[in-house]
Amino acid sequence: MIYITGDTHGERERFSTEYIPFEKDLTRDDVVIVCGDFGFIFTCDKEERRVLDKLSKKPYTICFVDGNHENFHALFEYPEEQWCGGRVHRIRKNILHLMRGQVFEIQDKSIFTFGGAYSVDRCLRTLNESYWLEELPDNPQYKEATEFLEKHNNKVDIILTHTAPVTMIHYLKAYPDAHDVELTGFLDWIYREIDFGKWYFGHWHTDLQLNEKVRALYYDVVRVE
Repeated sequence: MIYITGDTHGERERFSTEYIPFEKDLTRDDVVIVCGDFGFIFTCDKEERRVLDKLSKKPYTICFVDGNHENFHALFEYPEEQWCGGRVHRIRKNILHLMRGQVFEIQDKSIFTFGGAYSVDRCLRTLNESYWLEELPDNPQYKEATEFLEKHNNKVDIILTHTAPVTMIHYLKAYPDAHDVELTGFLDWIYREIDFGKWYFGHWHTDLQLNEKVRALYYDVVRVE
């Protein structure tokens, strides 16, 4: 099975049985996907590595798209490989970063991934210590995403992002940040032009079904049917 949840922010308890009570029934073939701000690759200290080692003992596979609160320089140091049709960084044997602009085939589901968002609290952070410019996509990533979607005839079963399309941000009664407009505008183009079944995103720290196709996630763990 595939399960999807929102930002975990380096909180180990999010992978406890409090949030995943069905853990005993899962195997490595089962996948839990985090919609960005995974947060376990940030300080890169001994404690963080210890927690990653603990998570590597979980019976299921953990995947995540990147959010804006990730240490991208550290993340990019992990080996890159092909997995289920798309590019990933392998963090541990069962922990994978799903890179931007990929289409993965996981358990007969085509899943498009496009992480990233703007840190609105940059003024409180330090460049390359607590935020990284790579939090926002670059032109090659937009291009690769478009090409991947075209190869799949602009149709996928599931879309996973960190932030949301402009249309959905308005549904949240919020406003897109001006620094984020290229990304949220691109996601809005995808929302209008791509044939998709379900879309899940994090970032906005709410659990809310916005329409029959789109859901914002934070603490909820949703099983993909």
